[in-house]
Amino acid sequence: MPAGLRRGSAPRALSGAKSARWRPGIAASCRHTEVFASGGEATGAALALALARDARNADAEDQRPWLWVQDKAALRLSGRPYRPGLPEHLRHRLIHVAANTPEDALFALEEGLRCRDLAFVIGELAGNPRALDFTASRRLSLAAEKHGTALWLVRLDARADLGSARMRWRAAAAASPPPRWNPQAPGQPVWRAELFRAHTFQPGHWTLRDDGNALAAELSISDAPDHGDLVRGSGARSLAAG
Repeated sequence: MPAGLRRGSAPRALSGAKSARWRPGIAASCRHTEVFASGGEATGAALALALARDARNADAEDQRPWLWVQDKAALRLSGRPYRPGLPEHLRHRLIHVAANTPEDALFALEEGLRCRDLAFVIGELAGNPRALDFTASRRLSLAAEKHGTALWLVRLDARADLGSARMRWRAAAAASPPPRWNPQAPGQPVWRAELFRAHTFQPGHWTLRDDGNALAAELSISDAPDHGDLVRGSGARSLAAG
């Protein structure tokens, strides 16, 4: 039985009618995603990396580098990527760009999306810079679709303005479960996440968790047809960004 289907349910074809619930492992075709999060915590970047890894589960052998772009305001809010906190097989493949302005960051992101030698791209922009209007957002979407390089754009302390991203999330940190062996160790990363826009999937609220091997998702009771709608992905290792 495919991961994520409840007992007794039948597979549902994905269509433009938004008839399907999102679950880990089925959004690999989405090339442009936005994650809205607070600049006071690392939630946005960590979840973006988790979603990127989840979408690329089928490409475990892909050893291409990946790009992380931050503008100056985002870097000031969330800090530079901490390489030792990244999944081990991604540390040496990271290309980090610290851009002075949102315009420079958008240029770097678009150039990265045009490069088929990159596995994926993550961006972080703070607030609602004038440079990131609908036209700029559409340029990113078109570049991602044309060249097949996916983008996860983190919007720190930003309102959900007009944009062309095919999936848009709101994310916040949630309490981690107690560690199994060492009570003093940090727990597994957990997020409260709302999918408030998607071209293919129904909106909904999830508790997302990195269980050390995969991204797991539990649908909110208020969105679920019953209380047992627990869905899991497969294949990825820890997705925390440290």
